[in-house]
Amino acid sequence: MSGFEQIPRQIISHQPTPLQSAPRLSALLGINLLLKRDDCTGLAGGGNKTRKLEYLLADAQRQGADTLVTIGGVQSNHARQTAAAAAQFGFGCELILQDVAGTPAADYQHNGNMLLNQLLGANIHRLSLAQDCQQYADTLLQQLRQQGKKPYLIPIGGSSVIGSLGYVRCALELLTQLKQQGEKPDQIVVATGSAGTQAGLLAGLILAGADIPVLGITVSRPADAQIMLVSNLLQQLLGFLQLDPALANGRVQANGDYYGSAYGVTTDATIQALRSAARTEGLLLDPVYTGKAMAGLIDLSQRGIIAKHSRQLFIHTGGSQALPAYLSVLN
Repeated sequence: MSGFEQIPRQIISHQPTPLQSAPRLSALLGINLLLKRDDCTGLAGGGNKTRKLEYLLADAQRQGADTLVTIGGVQSNHARQTAAAAAQFGFGCELILQDVAGTPAADYQHNGNMLLNQLLGANIHRLSLAQDCQQYADTLLQQLRQQGKKPYLIPIGGSSVIGSLGYVRCALELLTQLKQQGEKPDQIVVATGSAGTQAGLLAGLILAGADIPVLGITVSRPADAQIMLVSNLLQQLLGFLQLDPALANGRVQANGDYYGSAYGVTTDATIQALRSAARTEGLLLDPVYTGKAMAGLIDLSQRGIIAKHSRQLFIHTGGSQALPAYLSVLN
């Protein structure tokens, strides 16, 4: 693991993030639940993308970039954290944000993360559903270069091999905390979307020789498509770490039963999960990622698919800054 520590990283986040028990939510679900609080990474409210940005910013600095460009939905947590990192380290920031079908008509377009993006000074490009984000990004990069700027494109969710290194580090941090606390979870549960968080966690566990299963609750696509997406990134990441890509075989698990009709669109179970976490633990989840993942954890526990009294570890990847954008569906 000494080679991993030599990979350039710009320290941004508050680490280690807390690992804490959730006794009242545990009692409700009949399991022993631990929470890894990656909503506490700092950077304009924190979240999992901060860990990814540590490696992505170091790569951008290495390449001499002066402007960060990224893509996301209107309420993208990743975009908000990218805007904050750009402000902190003196980069320009261009956010390409696309409308999301089925989201609340009121508040969604201007509140939550959108309000914070503007406060952080990002230049926002609003795209309709019909526009091609990648094509727009390619054109924007060309325009920025013609203006004499040196842009650095960060993929959706920061989920590249470089970005995923943030969750390799998280896995190693988590294993240290578990050892210190004398805990050994039966399973890790995490929201999975652009794949970098789940792939990074798995790569870190493989690097450390740990066999804890990681269940990804999907937030935007069926399980088979998500497994393929995570597996492909995991294989690339293992190769980058000079590990055998075949070690990815059989390691990726996903459940696609809880994302509802589409990314960013709440379900009744999501809203109930938000209330349960808030009213038992004072824990603020979000409607897009952690709310759906918690809805899955609650249902699987209540149905006995997750065994009673088993030790489950839920990774809170942040996102509560988007809650005001969903005011109309949360009332």
